Amino acid sequence: MEKTGYDPGTPCWVDLTTPDIDGAARFYSELFGWEVIDQGSEYGGYRMCQLRGKPVAGMGPQQQPGMPPTWTSYVAVADANVTTKAVTAAGGQVYVEPMEVPGTGTMAIYADPGGAVFGGWQPGPFTGAALVNEPGTLSWNELVTRHPDAAADFYHAVFGWSANRQPMDGIEYTTWQLGDSPIAGMLPMDERWPAEAPPFWVIYFAVSGTDDIVASATRLGGTVMQEPTDVPVGRFAVVTDPAGAAFGVITLNRE
Repeated sequence: MEKTGYDPGTPCWVDLTTPDIDGAARFYSELFGWEVIDQGSEYGGYRMCQLRGKPVAGMGPQQQPGMPPTWTSYVAVADANVTTKAVTAAGGQVYVEPMEVPGTGTMAIYADPGGAVFGGWQPGPFTGAALVNEPGTLSWNELVTRHPDAAADFYHAVFGWSANRQPMDGIEYTTWQLGDSPIAGMLPMDERWPAEAPPFWVIYFAVSGTDDIVASATRLGGTVMQEPTDVPVGRFAVVTDPAGAAFGVITLNRE
């Protein structure tokens, strides 16, 4: 599905920070069919990942040695400075103050009170992913946290999200809603999670066949964290790329 813009409070973009950007470009290009384009030295080696000539994700080199490779979710905001103040007031942390990306927009990096990291994106000419919810593109963003009640208060205060909770496979799953639109999810951590595992946001890419993609990811040097599993909305799995960055894939049920 093509997108030309995002309402404030809606996840709009994802990018990868990795110590091996050339290896990541090879891995994701073969896995999803992306064309990975270097944006030049003025953008610090950042690369745009395209499908059918349209941007679907980004990737950039690691700026701080020793930090784990990770995918980051960005939420569209009307004013990054206002969002930064809201994050602080609601008990979150500001890791990167609002920073203009020349000719593109303004970014900031935050953490919620539980420590889950996410970004804010104030669009300029660039609004975010131009394709979503089709194979090889972003399909879902999900917070995994030990503190669902505190998270519900925080994200409501910052973005106006409401938490729609319902039982799913023995847990209480939350669908974040902006107005009447479901825009993200939340999964509570329980005793099955390692005690040292921190809260985090995980992204899911849509795929046409979860099992085939998992097999391809393994062949390309990735590892499987969650084997393909059926849930009410489809079949998902969680894998890592060769550098260790985790992401999900999902084949959605079609009614």
